[in-house]
Amino acid sequence: MKRFSISILLFLAVLNLCAQTPVLRTQADTINYYIGMLEGSRMGESIRGQKEIMPTVATDYELIKAGVQLGLDGKVTLTEEELLKYLQSSFETLQAKQAETKQAEEQAFLTQNGKRKGVKTTPSGLQYEVLKAVKTKNPVHPTDTSSVKVHYEGKLLDGTIFDSSYQRGEPISFPLNGVIKGWTEGVQLMTVGEKYRFFIPYKLGYGERGAGEHIPPYATLVFDIELLEIK
Repeated sequence: MKRFSISILLFLAVLNLCAQTPVLRTQADTINYYIGMLEGSRMGESIRGQKEIMPTVATDYELIKAGVQLGLDGKVTLTEEELLKYLQSSFETLQAKQAETKQAEEQAFLTQNGKRKGVKTTPSGLQYEVLKAVKTKNPVHPTDTSSVKVHYEGKLLDGTIFDSSYQRGEPISFPLNGVIKGWTEGVQLMTVGEKYRFFIPYKLGYGERGAGEHIPPYATLVFDIELLEIK
């Protein structure tokens, strides 16, 4: 979900998205029309494909166009300050409600998940289960300053895979102090050859913002990680 943007809302008051194609008889007609297309395209790129214009508010392009037309016609009865104040307040309220809902869902999942046989919970709230253990007399674990080589697959709670080195057919190497907290803590529990499944609360993952298009805000993440090498 993309976050609310003030720039998008300012566009809504000044840009024209008229559906009818006018007859362009003169150069002046074309210039005016092209300016409208240019500005409309810029706004369209900002919101096109968004399912939600704000948290839990579906994008309605027809209403957006109606608001734009009203602004162009000079028929808006509210000031820009009043419009922005309402929209910003609405965004903050909706975001807070979304946070409460997501946090409750996460807590319910982690509470139940933590009761499953084989699942352990660390003081930070990270949960894990051992999928493949390696027994050795002198186990060597990476530290938070180590670089490691791993194979992994990341999923959301609904099973959606958002990243997978297995699918790419190539493991990755990285310093443990350069990744999300859940990885930094979790991989240090492992020894080479082991495979763990981690359940990472949003506070140990990508937090309130999420990451890119595939990891939403407040997302609990599930990672299968196989430690191949400590460098």
